[in-house]
Amino acid sequence: DTNECITGTHNCGIGQTCVNTLGSFRCQRDTSCGTGYELTDDSRCKDIDECETGTHNCPPDFICQNTPGSFRCRPKLQCMSGFIQDALGNCIDINECLSTNMPCPSGQICINTDGSFTCQRISPSCGRGYHLNEDGTRCVDVDECSSSSQPCGEGHICINAPGNYRCECKAGYTFDVISRTCIDINECRRYPGRLCAHKCENTPGSYYCTCTVGFKLSADGRSCEDLNECESNPCSQECANVYGSYQCYCRRGFQLSDIDGISCEDIDECALPTGGHICSFRCINTPGSFQCTCPSTGYRLAPNARNCQDIDECVAESHNCSFNETCFNIQGGFRCLSLECPENYRKSGDTRCERLPCNENKECQSLPLRITYYHLSFPTNIQVPTDIFRMGPSNAVPGDKIQLSIISGNQEGFFTTKKVNNHSGLVVMQRQITEPRDLLLTIQMRLSRHGTVNTFIAKL
Repeated sequence: DTNECITGTHNCGIGQTCVNTLGSFRCQRDTSCGTGYELTDDSRCKDIDECETGTHNCPPDFICQNTPGSFRCRPKLQCMSGFIQDALGNCIDINECLSTNMPCPSGQICINTDGSFTCQRISPSCGRGYHLNEDGTRCVDVDECSSSSQPCGEGHICINAPGNYRCECKAGYTFDVISRTCIDINECRRYPGRLCAHKCENTPGSYYCTCTVGFKLSADGRSCEDLNECESNPCSQECANVYGSYQCYCRRGFQLSDIDGISCEDIDECALPTGGHICSFRCINTPGSFQCTCPSTGYRLAPNARNCQDIDECVAESHNCSFNETCFNIQGGFRCLSLECPENYRKSGDTRCERLPCNENKECQSLPLRITYYHLSFPTNIQVPTDIFRMGPSNAVPGDKIQLSIISGNQEGFFTTKKVNNHSGLVVMQRQITEPRDLLLTIQMRLSRHGTVNTFIAKL
């Protein structure tokens, strides 16, 4: 056996003695644990719970409460606020008035009650019109005018005085000796026409000014100045302010409504009595204006936006005539014309055929010397009679005589001839042509010169 107490390999603390045992050791306390404690097997001091072991001496009305090394007896009865418990568990009232911190404010006395206390004001006696101050130490004046009861009534001014008050009439009121009250002064009736520029409205104790329709009250509250109604945009288009009112008017192409005098209605220019003369072809109404249109092909709108101008397809080279054909412009279109000279003739220009030499052929000598084609176009329903073509020799010789006649194409009698002089004649339209038509006239001119007669043909 190893003696740990001799070798110093034990862990006993101060106040303990090492005792060697077989194969080990134990620590033994040198002194006792004292009252309320007991020594354990491992030489430690353990608190004795007297309440658990029943070694206390608390009376039946008390509860045992263990404490380190002892115990305490607490009464079962708990005292309320304002009481203190004695050693026997009885509740005894606390006299708060005997405390040094003076529970009541200055000017009040403390009166002890069971479990509490009350403070009672030391009140001096104040006369009528006075009351105690907040400290309750002196009497101060009562301001009757500041109370909500309004002691003077409507129309009065309350003036406070020491211990009393008096009533006076407010501005705008006068004292009535019969009813002994303040009654309202009607300023509008007393000063008619002198207070307001337009209308005066009486109110209790005062008055206010108002203005008629179209005016607003000025900053002085009496004068009236013109109201600019146009600022609120009452009109659908344009507004002009006038004195006391306003006037609505419309932009070009619109007219003011007869119903409300505010809205602007579109004018249908095309439906007006002069609408048929606005556009040369067709009029289309638009909001506030109108638009002229032309036929879909062959015309374009003129710079004045009203008339239709014929498109010269021949100049614009927008035609489809072949190389051997001549383009001839007409209103709203064009024609492709081809000039073929008859037998015994040759082509001497785009629109002229010259007779070939006849030699001894007598039939040839009776043929016209020249055939010329003229292409004319003119509108329908033109004024008649109208001269449309003049014919004569290129150089006149004294003694010339001509005879002009229509030899074909005038079956309906639209045209006739008229002699101007011995060397000139006219083709005249004597009847109106009411619809577009293509007509081919053959005009013959017989020229007698120095006893010889020559014939010339013009095709129109």
